[in-house]
Amino acid sequence: MADEKTSDAPGRQVTSIEVTRAADPAATEQRPGSNNAAADDIIYTKEAHTEKRAIPESSSLDSTGQKKSDKDEEAGESYPQRTFYRRYSKYIKHVVYAVIWLLFTGWWIAGLILHRHDLGWLIPFLLYLAITLRIIFLYVPISIIMRPTKWVWNQTATRFVALIPEKLRIPGAALLTISVILIGAFASEETVDNSRENRAVSLFGLVVFLFVLWATSRNRKKIVWHTVIMGMLVQFIIALFVLRTKAGYDIFNFISTLARELLDFAGEGVDFLVETGFSASHTWFLVTVIPAIMFFVSLVQLLYYTGILQWAVGKFAIFFFWCMRVSGAEAVVAAASPFIGQGESAMLIKPFIPYLTMAEIHQVMCSGYATIAGSVLVSYIGMGVNPQALVSSCVMSIPASLAVSKLRWPEEEETLTAGRVVVPEDEENKAANALHAFSNGAWMGIKIAGMISATLLCIISFVGLINGLLTWWGRYLNINDPELTLELILGYICYPIAFLLGVSRDGDLLKVGKLLGMKLVMNEFIAYDALQNGAEYQDLSSRSKLIVTYALCGFANIGSLGNQIGVLAQLAPSRAGDVSRVAVSAMLTGAISTFTSASIAGLLITNEAQFTTPTT
Repeated sequence: MADEKTSDAPGRQVTSIEVTRAADPAATEQRPGSNNAAADDIIYTKEAHTEKRAIPESSSLDSTGQKKSDKDEEAGESYPQRTFYRRYSKYIKHVVYAVIWLLFTGWWIAGLILHRHDLGWLIPFLLYLAITLRIIFLYVPISIIMRPTKWVWNQTATRFVALIPEKLRIPGAALLTISVILIGAFASEETVDNSRENRAVSLFGLVVFLFVLWATSRNRKKIVWHTVIMGMLVQFIIALFVLRTKAGYDIFNFISTLARELLDFAGEGVDFLVETGFSASHTWFLVTVIPAIMFFVSLVQLLYYTGILQWAVGKFAIFFFWCMRVSGAEAVVAAASPFIGQGESAMLIKPFIPYLTMAEIHQVMCSGYATIAGSVLVSYIGMGVNPQALVSSCVMSIPASLAVSKLRWPEEEETLTAGRVVVPEDEENKAANALHAFSNGAWMGIKIAGMISATLLCIISFVGLINGLLTWWGRYLNINDPELTLELILGYICYPIAFLLGVSRDGDLLKVGKLLGMKLVMNEFIAYDALQNGAEYQDLSSRSKLIVTYALCGFANIGSLGNQIGVLAQLAPSRAGDVSRVAVSAMLTGAISTFTSASIAGLLITNEAQFTTPTT
């Protein structure tokens, strides 16, 4: 019976259909080729997987059998009428949409007139086009476009693939991906710092990283090579677009410019609390970074309340779900992690967490470790780290994390969200209105900023204690130049990784190894701060700076282990043991994911100075 319910955890009611789907693959209704997303396979609903409460008709009657509403009316009780806004809200929203469209239309036309001799109108046009399409599809079903597109795809690409023998499809796709990487990496002219020899080292490192994941895979026979190959291809194409084309650089430069301007808005709030001009004249961490984090978290909560964030995440998820054949839950978390972070991204699939397979849990954690959150992205930009490299690294991490996780921990079970993308609404914690959401974000921003500040203070102090003991011990062994420190030990441990990334070999390998060690054992905040402000690292070559910027862009460190285990265990207490079992593997896999992005950057970059000096 579809109405029967079972309870697997306190406060969580699950329909028998859901349990059957999780336990019996045959009971899950899927279309042919359910691993490929189609427009009608995609679910984006607020009611998805929320508890269904059936209200019996008798609940509207009292003990005498008379309707409660009738009795109340007879007793003279009156109920407040709907407000003007509630009564006409469905008409008001149409007016709001029209006003927004007219404003952006005017902005685009003005830009087209004023910048008709250059490309200054391009960005306004792209924003205008995106908003126009979004408003149109609020009234017109997107299936009008998706169904003809699907038909054309089935008549062209699908038929072409069908001509290839099934045994040759995966080898052919692998050969195509290898060809694209080789041509894209070695076809361009050499530069002083990016010779073909250096590119060959980066390519060798990329192969080594993938081989290590394959050699340590839990079940090499279960690896879905389509996911791995497509993930590496999409990751390389994104990097090629950003690092080798002017259009890609301009688009990511525009995005990073918007991120930098957030710092200025947060500075206005600091000036109000202290004095005018205080934020501009002080470069303290507490003044430039912490306020930006709090403001950004509030903004994210506002975007979440309005549904814009879920919509953007859903579109990203649909693309990677369609091209990489992963489950809907994995696609949503991978797409959301660069925007809202490792813990918050898991909240988007909260109803599904108790039913995730082991491979899905590994992927969810790996996605969090393989990238950074938007809240700390703006803080790194405030520290002076190149924004284009950070933004492009976050986008590259989406397909990379999916590919490397499925290589290390292949899927061996039937997934509940196979064949569909679902972004359920969190009704329990939903804000009452936009102001409530923004104020909740401010409080959450205080907690996140406080946690970051306290963590950095404790870690840096503890590392100072360790360095003091190591230096004292090293003096008795005549290790004085350089002094024995934790950074030095980690530098030698990570020395081979720095070499495989393709770092310049003119004295940069040990320095980059130290930064990688700081990131893995401490966190990326400390490593980025050392990269920007440490006197020892100021003479790094442009190539080495770019590669290490990509390599540090992730949450894969020992401190984040406790964070992710705590969040997922709280969301699904019954899976706490499974989460702990895969945590270390997911962290190391996430670190390798960022290393693959760094290797690809080493393959493609030809103008290192452009990407190591932030534009103003």
